Amino acid sequence: MTQPPFEFPQQFRDLAKQNVEQATSAYNQFNQAMTSAMGMWLTAVPSNEATTGFKPVQDKAISFAQQNAEAGLAHAKELTNAKDIQEILAIQTRFSQAQMQDYTKQAQELGQLMMAAAPKGK
Repeated sequence: MTQPPFEFPQQFRDLAKQNVEQATSAYNQFNQAMTSAMGMWLTAVPSNEATTGFKPVQDKAISFAQQNAEAGLAHAKELTNAKDIQEILAIQTRFSQAQMQDYTKQAQELGQLMMAAAPKGK
């Protein structure tokens, strides 16, 4: 006779959800502060041909960092609904595969932007 799989208690899942909500709130506050700080920094730094060319790279890198952080938070939220180890493993596998694909695309896109931004030899 097989034993039923161990199921995480609802109190444990509720606590995990609360922690993820707090982490999401902290991330959102941090993201707003960083966006504000970057805006102030960009207006304070004089722009020239070299720095202007890398602005798209910087913008894309910031966008990717935000996407990856948000994907991590969404993953954590999904994990809080897992009822057992098998479900956690399935969620983790899907997330890992999706993130590896995203990281590959992001690296390729950043590489292309950096090549386009690099000063051309005269």
